[in-house]
Amino acid sequence: MANVNSQTMQRSGKKSSKMDYTLLGTMLILLVGGLIMLASASQIVSINLSGNSTYYLMHQILYGAIPGLILMYITSRIDYKVWQKYAPMLMFIVIALLVAVLVPHFGIKVGNSRRWINVGPLEVQPSEIAKLVLIFYIASWIDKRRNHLKDFWYGVIPSLLIVLLVAALIILEPDIGTMLVVIATALTMLFVGGIELKHLGWIFVAGLVAFGILVKIEPYRLQRFVAYLNPTADPKGIGYQINQALLAIGSGGWFGYGYGQSRQKRNYLPEVMGDSIFAVIVEELGFVRALVFPLLYGFFATRGLKIANATQDIFGKMVAVGIVAWICFQAMINIGAIIGILPLTGIPLPLVSYGSSALIINLAAFGILLNISKQTAV
Repeated sequence: MANVNSQTMQRSGKKSSKMDYTLLGTMLILLVGGLIMLASASQIVSINLSGNSTYYLMHQILYGAIPGLILMYITSRIDYKVWQKYAPMLMFIVIALLVAVLVPHFGIKVGNSRRWINVGPLEVQPSEIAKLVLIFYIASWIDKRRNHLKDFWYGVIPSLLIVLLVAALIILEPDIGTMLVVIATALTMLFVGGIELKHLGWIFVAGLVAFGILVKIEPYRLQRFVAYLNPTADPKGIGYQINQALLAIGSGGWFGYGYGQSRQKRNYLPEVMGDSIFAVIVEELGFVRALVFPLLYGFFATRGLKIANATQDIFGKMVAVGIVAWICFQAMINIGAIIGILPLTGIPLPLVSYGSSALIINLAAFGILLNISKQTAV
């Protein structure tokens, strides 16, 4: 996409009153396809937990899909420009929630991680909310400072400090995968917004150094990287998940065992309905049919960027770019890790993996993108 600073932003013609139904259809196909595959992937763990093979599927529908679709409808009806007005306040609330996650008795600890807090009867994952709110904040910053983005200290650094604060709180949970998605999304928005390439290069080098320090601090991160480089080095330890995932993918072949026939989901593959769900998809459907999922994400990116390119104001343009970057980066990192071309990070596959907080926020973001599409000039 062309740099927004080089665009005149002046277009002729009336604004469209219809949302992008092609984008809506793509989202619904991903959502329904995800629920269908979750029904299979979660079958064994559901039986082990409750004796009911549909326990996790029903939980995802009742506490994720239904409220998410309702919220998507609401956000699709709200003028997206409203989010710019409330971006600073929302950012403050998100930072407070991310801090609360780290406080004992507030944050829910699962294993060695604190990523959820109780809000009434619900468990909320603030890092998922942070992805969307940070997009609002960066888009608003670019809109207000678009004439100063070439000034590194005045136009770029202040926004980066907010990104780094959010990223630091997320890494303390710890959740390095979400941290990477947050940073990649913010840098993509700044690049499209007009940041100079040399400044982006400085940030990239600094990021590599910081990432190296994070890996050095926690030995398990180095072990994950070693497992990525050599999955057979510790097949029963740190390399167990990737080995089981690759076994599932290899077993599926071109056309798979058939829906519901995965063998690895039978208590062999860890996180079978979470970040490993794509391995089950390939095992059951095979490479040819499983390829539909990456193609749908690619088609979503095409439609989303078309909406961004047609949007007349910079805030809407940057929100659209941010949502596309977020969903697609997360999908690429998840799929890339499961097929062995990236290290495992433990992030979910958007609209497919189990997780009500992630699904609700994903659908809310789609609603906002649909609202932007209604106000474009195409």
